[in-house]
Amino acid sequence: MPPHAQHTLAKTAVFEGVGIHSGAAVRVEVRPAEPGAGIVFLRTDVDGRDGAVPARGEAVCQTRLGTVIANADGVTVSTVEHLMAALSALAIDNAVVALDGPEVPIMDGSSQPFIEALDRAGRRPQAAERLYLEVLETVEVVEDDKHVTLSPSDRFEMAFEILFDSPAIGRQRIDLDIDEQSFRRELADCRTFGFLHEVEALRAAGFARGGSLDNVVVIDNDAVLNPEGLRRPDEFVRHKALDAVGDLYLLGAPLIGRYDGLYAGHGLNNAIVRALKARPTAWRLTAAPGEMARAV
Repeated sequence: MPPHAQHTLAKTAVFEGVGIHSGAAVRVEVRPAEPGAGIVFLRTDVDGRDGAVPARGEAVCQTRLGTVIANADGVTVSTVEHLMAALSALAIDNAVVALDGPEVPIMDGSSQPFIEALDRAGRRPQAAERLYLEVLETVEVVEDDKHVTLSPSDRFEMAFEILFDSPAIGRQRIDLDIDEQSFRRELADCRTFGFLHEVEALRAAGFARGGSLDNVVVIDNDAVLNPEGLRRPDEFVRHKALDAVGDLYLLGAPLIGRYDGLYAGHGLNNAIVRALKARPTAWRLTAAPGEMARAV
């Protein structure tokens, strides 16, 4: 095997849940795939059109309520970010995510259920070299008071800062080296969140039909409505970092670089992915991560 081998699943991982927006039940099979296949979503409920949607930044078609990807036939898959974060953290390079509905189930609102399903399936190395996307020049995207940068580093680092008027959140910041252990320990169980008035407005518009206190941390003024409370005092910013890990895996390769996000969301995450890819001098694919890559 190469020193940095690609990985797929040892067997198919299966889970079921509801889509947060449709409220419909969805069954998912994450299947092993050949070396070099990457992550591909496959809509098994689609007839007469291509159901395969590659998980790439250029496939993102909407970011308002999550990350939505689409193919040339207009087939979409919504809310891919939490599963993508789990696949990224567990270094799964190649997999087919077969699902019988339009969105990845929300599960408990975090990546933890996906991590557990992938752990049950196990991983296996493949006889192909893993390629890392190394950031060589700083790239920045700014939108009003929000901004995101990707800059060179010898590892995958992430800093994220949020600020909300609600005293339940306030200002929170996290700065981590991201690897499998830190993701499992620091981010995997952190849930998506929203405000009660927003949930009511979304439902009136036909969204968030599957949202509940079982899969969303809901805030009303300065109170967290979930009976169990928060899993961590700064669960909110940690979930934003989790989202960013998933959105960045749409680069199509594990990242070696530093991400800094200020008040960012899925839209800016996709914008920085596109901005980096659009500047060929700002990155390279390398088979040796970090310090080793710089010595090549």
